[in-house]
Amino acid sequence: MKITYLGSGKFGLECLNALAQSSHSLDLIVTQPPHGAGRGRKQTPTPVARWAVSHSIPFIETDNVNAPQAIEKIAAYQPDVIVVVAFGQKIGNQLINLPPKGAINVHASLLPKYRGAAPINWAIIKGEKQTGISIISLAERMDAGDILAQATTDIGADEAASELHDRLAKIAAPLLIRTIDHIADGTAVYGRQDHSKATLAPKLKKSDGFLNFKEPAEMLQRKIQGFWPWPGASAIYISKKTKKPLRITIAMAEVVSTSNPADLPPGTLDENLNVICGCDALKIIKIKPTGSRLMRFRDFVNGHQTKAGDSFIKIEQ
Repeated sequence: MKITYLGSGKFGLECLNALAQSSHSLDLIVTQPPHGAGRGRKQTPTPVARWAVSHSIPFIETDNVNAPQAIEKIAAYQPDVIVVVAFGQKIGNQLINLPPKGAINVHASLLPKYRGAAPINWAIIKGEKQTGISIISLAERMDAGDILAQATTDIGADEAASELHDRLAKIAAPLLIRTIDHIADGTAVYGRQDHSKATLAPKLKKSDGFLNFKEPAEMLQRKIQGFWPWPGASAIYISKKTKKPLRITIAMAEVVSTSNPADLPPGTLDENLNVICGCDALKIIKIKPTGSRLMRFRDFVNGHQTKAGDSFIKIEQ
């Protein structure tokens, strides 16, 4: 079948590799325009645009895929099916109904759970033990189409969102090819979602990662995993001796059971240099000070002469 691919993010690169090696024809790629990145805000093409260039596949960059001129360009390639993976724009009905075999989406959750822009992050933050990939038909409502295929995987106890992202991307690729094969030979089965069981995974904001140590350590540990590497689980470190604030991001931590016998305020480092929380404490494993590299916490402690009584406080918006 002739395929047009709509995608922008790194998550879809495994699917693109699989499509390029399949028996189907990847004729056109549509992606978001370049965006500012880094300190100089240099205009940077999307990972998908860079992939298209390296594989000599025609591509279009547009900030409105539903604009008449964009639809006209896509229609000229006469796609049998449109594949959407981490595109970043809502697809309108005119485009959904353009290909004779329909439009499908690869989504990184077990729908109807975690509809939205950040399903990987929220599955970890909410304490799910499993997640997976769903391939659905596109519908007018976001992530509400019929399910064609799903694959399930366990979430590792210490797995960060970045690690789960990469694993799910690899799981998605062969599942997508099998689904397209079934669509091509007419054996695809479309199952309705139970909309009453739908949960949301809204787009992340920088402030979502601002840690409040009045929360239980278990919740904070899940946020640390779920928000790495972006927006990052952040706080302000204050040395009791110097009183100087330093913004940090915690990249890995473990929950430590404690009764807080000294009745220390949440955010305070105890005698073992664990962070007291609303319930139990956090043992920090990896930390990234602003402007510095990611490091082991023991190296941070040595470099900053960290002592019991130092504290981590919430960043105020």
